[in-house]
Amino acid sequence: MSSLDRAANTAGTTDDETLETQEWLEALEAVLDREGPERAHFLLERLIDLARRSGAHIPFSPNTAYVNTIPPGLEPPHPGNIVLEERIRSYVRWNAMAMVVKANRHSPADGGDLGGHIASFASLATMIGCGQNHFWHAETPDHGGDLVYFQGHSSPGMYGRAYLEGRLTEEQLDNFRQEVDGKGLPSYPHPKLMPDFWQFPTVSMGLGPLMAIYQARFLKYLHARGLADTSQRKVWVFCGDGEMDEPESLGAISLAAREKLDNLIFVINCNLQRLDGPVRGNGKIIQELEGDFRGSGWNVIKLIWGGYWDPLLARDKEGILRRVMEESVDGEYQAYKAHDGKFVREHFFGKHPKLLEMVSRMSDEDVWRLNRGGHDPYKVYAAFKAASDHAGQPTVILAKTIKGYGMGHVGQAKNPTHQQKKLDMDAVREFRDRFNIPVPDDKLEALPYFKPSEDSPEMKYLHERRKALGGYLPRRREKADEQLKAPALEAFKAVLEPTAEGREISTTQAFVRILNQVLRDKELSPRVVPILADESRTFGMEGLFRQIGIYAPEGQKYIPVDKDQVMYYRETENGQLLQEGINEAGAFSSWIAAATSYSTNNRIMIPFFIYYSMFGFQRIGDLAWAAGDMQARGFLLGGTAGRTTLNGEGLQHEDGHSHIMSGLIPNCVSYDPAFGHELAVIIQDGLRRMVENQENVYYYITVMNENYPQPGLKPGDEEGIVRGMYKFKSAGKAKQPRVQLMGSGTILREVIAAQELLQSDWGVASDVWSVTSFTELRRDGLDCERYNLLHPEEGKQQVPYVTQQLKDTDGPIIVSTDYVKSFGDQIRPYLPQGRSLRVLGTDGFGRSDFRYKLREHFEVDRHFVVLGALRSLADEGKVPLAKVAEAIKKYGINPEKANPHHA
Repeated sequence: MSSLDRAANTAGTTDDETLETQEWLEALEAVLDREGPERAHFLLERLIDLARRSGAHIPFSPNTAYVNTIPPGLEPPHPGNIVLEERIRSYVRWNAMAMVVKANRHSPADGGDLGGHIASFASLATMIGCGQNHFWHAETPDHGGDLVYFQGHSSPGMYGRAYLEGRLTEEQLDNFRQEVDGKGLPSYPHPKLMPDFWQFPTVSMGLGPLMAIYQARFLKYLHARGLADTSQRKVWVFCGDGEMDEPESLGAISLAAREKLDNLIFVINCNLQRLDGPVRGNGKIIQELEGDFRGSGWNVIKLIWGGYWDPLLARDKEGILRRVMEESVDGEYQAYKAHDGKFVREHFFGKHPKLLEMVSRMSDEDVWRLNRGGHDPYKVYAAFKAASDHAGQPTVILAKTIKGYGMGHVGQAKNPTHQQKKLDMDAVREFRDRFNIPVPDDKLEALPYFKPSEDSPEMKYLHERRKALGGYLPRRREKADEQLKAPALEAFKAVLEPTAEGREISTTQAFVRILNQVLRDKELSPRVVPILADESRTFGMEGLFRQIGIYAPEGQKYIPVDKDQVMYYRETENGQLLQEGINEAGAFSSWIAAATSYSTNNRIMIPFFIYYSMFGFQRIGDLAWAAGDMQARGFLLGGTAGRTTLNGEGLQHEDGHSHIMSGLIPNCVSYDPAFGHELAVIIQDGLRRMVENQENVYYYITVMNENYPQPGLKPGDEEGIVRGMYKFKSAGKAKQPRVQLMGSGTILREVIAAQELLQSDWGVASDVWSVTSFTELRRDGLDCERYNLLHPEEGKQQVPYVTQQLKDTDGPIIVSTDYVKSFGDQIRPYLPQGRSLRVLGTDGFGRSDFRYKLREHFEVDRHFVVLGALRSLADEGKVPLAKVAEAIKKYGINPEKANPHHA
């Protein structure tokens, strides 16, 4: 019986015309033997096409048989020393286990369990070792280095290996998850906490796969634009099968195939278990993922069975073994490795008498030894080699492993294995014996780390392999070697000057002018990466289509319908603009790749991502936090910002809280400027800090789509703009009741109008302050407050900037913004003593209407600013309370109107 005939039987088909079938199969085998699989594939596709065009219904299936993609006869020889690699791998396993178990020996009085994970690395160790020994290049003058996104929960294994390499000390391992004193190691990959070690944060789960796809794409982008030679570099991504349920994990795989990212390799660790139980107890996650990736255009390599299965599969003449492999579900496969060889014999091979006969001469130990592909170094090398050599497509390796491999009776393939962090001495002894670690019984209780002598064969081999690949990994570059200079503020003169009489522009238009000025800077222009999520026309940026082109790896294969227009849609192989479609998460991932290019590529890039502010931090907040962890540098522009400026769009589009969210990220510097000159000062300062000084901060700036005259920069206001506030308009020294009015963004104009009403209608003087950043004012106040707390005997106590600015002013303080009240309320603790603060804000759901109606609805317009000022003055006895009631009547305010917070 031929292999193809056996395959037919495996599928469970019945055949009444066996002779005809045999003739077809033999003809196909002849083609395979003489002309190769490409010709066979061509003929099969032609036959299927003919059948479908003739009306036959042929169901589509993206799945192949539940066996390895690479047959034994096509496996390349393994080039390494298998014995030494296994010993090194065992030592790393032991050190990783010892580190986690030691960390969790603390008593509750010491703070309780620190947590940690042993099982994930236990299932990955063979694959990590293969990559370290044979595939992953470090950065050298001749090679930019491969980028590896390590599975987050496998970090103990990376530490265990780095200890062998001499890159981490025993003290650091002893302080796993004990970081406060500066001696410890973080739980997961965190560049912020180990800036010379981890490159990428891969926890929260799902972010690693998404960010890696856009990282691989960004390498192609750099190469296409001639900024760096990235042709040899690969991006490797290790993720768990359970992790693939995160929408982000699979959300961009079609882009990877569409753009032919053959520099991208996913390795999905299919250990069949997530935190609580099986990933697909009633199904087969490998087959499911094969369908997802193959259907999206990826090259799929299935690595299911280890070499001990090869003789059995070769003897499977009738296809019974393959059929049982197909029919068994993952819940069963998990159970097979949670028990013993006797259990496997009875419950797997016992499904068919001929299978029992097949293993009748094998002992239970032999049956138990039947291994899975992800733990077979020969099979792993073959899969990695095939993935590395493949061209034209991204590759995914679906590797079947065992969760908690080698953890014995307490941990291997058990449901609670993911959380396993404590082992009793019997389990430790079993682990030691299983991996042949030379630790004697009398020292076992102390769980000593094991490191062979430097002249041992294992250590020589370990260092030689990494030397051959350029150095050790993971390793992170903290600063780029190159130096770039920010343009002087005068370069943005067009935005710094007042608009001509009768002219009005929005801060979004001002941003476009600033961006165009940076694009004219000969040194910085090539480094600018404009990123848009299908909103170029919304923000008036369609001129960039023609000016710098849209990046498209295959160019433009069509004539755009607007070719006759000046600003037609132009795609090009070396385009500069990244047009990401309706995809904020993908666009932000591109921004992260560019914003960390100083580290990953030794090239400083300047990404500007402009988007609907409502669909920024609210939608991709976890990625924004990861950007902070990665020490990203770049600009995020929240367009059409504020609850009332995007007047026609309604509830889901109107942002009144993004500044609260951005303020939670420690290294995100946030601004809400009202005018173009403020925006220019802020962006120039950002370029100075991030590009010229290489500071690890990134900027979030909100810009609006409302047009109004621009007053221009007054010399001397620059410092206040950057630090967070400056006096925009003074009432002079009039002897009248007085208030201090504060505003930001477009609502500052309502505050300015309120100043006029207070004077003309009520005889109240007021100073107007433009607050460019309540967030930065709060941070400055917190810094001063902490310094004073810890330095009580210092002669000179620190004074917050907002206190300094307001200390010589009079009257209550009124704040109005287009954001929730907690935004403006951030400065309350830092006001001069005895000063009252009233904050107006846009708490509540947005809705559609004219801007003036929305501002009335949310009670942030000029009339409510006046009302708030009068009430605050009345509370201080400066005006009669009757004036407040008079104002309510004068401005037609309905005192019974619904509270906008609940409306």
